[in-house]
Amino acid sequence: MTEAAAGLLRKLVAHHGPVMFHQSGGCCDGSAPMCYPAGEFRIGASDVRLGDLRVEGIDDVPVWMSGPQFEYWQHTHLTIDVVPGRGSGFSLEAPEGVRFLIRSRLLEQPDG
Repeated sequence: MTEAAAGLLRKLVAHHGPVMFHQSGGCCDGSAPMCYPAGEFRIGASDVRLGDLRVEGIDDVPVWMSGPQFEYWQHTHLTIDVVPGRGSGFSLEAPEGVRFLIRSRLLEQPDG
């Protein structure tokens, strides 16, 4: 997670309480990481919990990904960032004039 995204998360948590992320593989905004109040998005049986983001000053933020999307991205390093622009109306950052974005790069294979 970038510092800019961490700062936005602190602001969102101060306003909405604990939050979570879910990354699906859908079209349109479904391909962006979506931030929801914790417990307000129903996790599916095939969703994979990638881990928790640790951001100073707030509770850990769980990050989930749809199973099919995880199959595509399981060998990538993912970074949650924030950029100017309009994202989905369903994600908590939408009224802020910014949107969360996943930046990815392939994990490197160890030598040998």
